[in-house]
Amino acid sequence: MKSISDLLGSHAFFEGLAPDAIDLISGCGQNVHFEPDASIISENDPADVFYVLRTGRAAIEIATPRQGQLTIETVGPGEVLGVSWLLPPYRWTFDVRAVEPTSAIALDAACLRGKCDDDPAFGYEMYKRFAGLVRDRLQATRLQLVDLYGNDAS
Repeated sequence: MKSISDLLGSHAFFEGLAPDAIDLISGCGQNVHFEPDASIISENDPADVFYVLRTGRAAIEIATPRQGQLTIETVGPGEVLGVSWLLPPYRWTFDVRAVEPTSAIALDAACLRGKCDDDPAFGYEMYKRFAGLVRDRLQATRLQLVDLYGNDAS
């Protein structure tokens, strides 16, 4: 059985981090599992954790008045869920539900924020990585909106 440090050390999101940085991060982690249709993240709840997906798939969703839940993106193994833990007010801005049995490493947000504050170079590296994740999620949302509303100018 691999340790959390081993799992994170081989994860693309953490590629290039020094082993001591991986150890810092893994000290905040625990393995979790979600059954299909289980809620992983609920909009407006405290963002006190983020997830590194190991297996399965999860749908990132937003509630819409006319169409109910709208899937913005479906993520799978090797991807990271959650950026709201990084910036105040530390509340989720979307829902996430397991689409199939899903295993992940849950990383305690307060623990990791403290480590980022204690080591500014480490904190800056984490912010850069999560800024890229935010960019990617915004792009996915933009593409979803283009698909949803289309372009009626023919």
